Amino acid sequence: PLVIRLEEGRVRSATAPQKFCYTNAETPKWHDIWTRMQIRVVSNKMIRVTQVENEEKLRELEEFNMWNFVFSFFKEKLNDTYIPVDLYSEKTCLKVELPESNTNYSVVLLRWFDPKLCLVSFLGLLLFFSGDLLSRSQLFHYSAGISIGMLASLLILIYVMAKVMPKKSPIYFILVGGWSFSLYLIQLVFRNLQEICKSYWQYLLGYMLLVGFASFAVCYRYGPLENQRNINLLTWSLQVLGLLLMYLGIQIRPIALALIAIAVCTKNLEYPVQWLCATYRKVQKATAKPSPPRLLTEEEYRLQGEVETRRALEELRGYCSSPEFSAWTVVSRIQSPKRFADFVGGASHLTPNEVSVHEQEYSLGGLFVEDQLFEEDEDDSFEGEGRADFSVSRNHLGVE
Repeated sequence: PLVIRLEEGRVRSATAPQKFCYTNAETPKWHDIWTRMQIRVVSNKMIRVTQVENEEKLRELEEFNMWNFVFSFFKEKLNDTYIPVDLYSEKTCLKVELPESNTNYSVVLLRWFDPKLCLVSFLGLLLFFSGDLLSRSQLFHYSAGISIGMLASLLILIYVMAKVMPKKSPIYFILVGGWSFSLYLIQLVFRNLQEICKSYWQYLLGYMLLVGFASFAVCYRYGPLENQRNINLLTWSLQVLGLLLMYLGIQIRPIALALIAIAVCTKNLEYPVQWLCATYRKVQKATAKPSPPRLLTEEEYRLQGEVETRRALEELRGYCSSPEFSAWTVVSRIQSPKRFADFVGGASHLTPNEVSVHEQEYSLGGLFVEDQLFEEDEDDSFEGEGRADFSVSRNHLGVE
């Protein structure tokens, strides 16, 4: 049969096996960031739908192939089939087979804004930036444990049985095959979740209560993570999962990669900022002109002199008390050995007479201060006489 071209929003109805292809001629724009494309096949009876990349693959399906023949028995038959279409795919083809006669079906290609993609992107962003907090949260520990227990209870049961059973036992092969069977059951439940909630809500509620309580008991038994390495592994896993959700939720790949790069840089912004600041300080220090040293005030000069003198005296006492100091050699050369011994023992290095002479010389009203004031008065009087002589001479010139 001929290949029927699909168009966006146009419904194609048929009653016989057909081949359909959609050619994507539009380039994705920035406003398609959360846009989803999907081919829906709705039938009144069970049908089998096979998706391929292009028309050449469709022709290969017509040829006899052992693998295609074997896989045809495992293909699921459904009334409603939903085939996602990538915005960047140039062509998407499918083949509809009718196992039963008098089957009517319709095929339509739809494009719409999907809020679920927006929610997935936001969830990924939240996981990436809050991964370190969630990995230490007890609420997240119990809620995640209960959720995983309810969603993957069969997988957990098979894993526990595989640990208990001996590896050479024949049931081991059954357990290995049980993994794929469990995944198939989980996929089947999600596809028919709405019907299960309507018709079998009692069993669903009982399952959730039973498995939820068992999962809570296991989480309570082992408790939250305490080892720092385990916490780091969980944090990194949540962050990687968040980046993956961001990439899957955003349909425009360049925008997705750009947002992921921005998120990673923002999360680790402190490190490049510190590096840039350190580099800027080094460059500024290398290129800046040396600033002139600040001169000390008289009070700062006096305080610094006292501090440095006190520190130097303490260093001298420490050196004189050390084994390296030759006491006999020094004592034989100084005039007052007793005064030196008192100084090493902690006494002042000045005698009361020396302190009195210093106060008379440099205190307020002392000889040194009076000499300084006298010199300043002489300078002022000299400047005053000079100005007076200049004024008198100018007056004489004016009279003449």
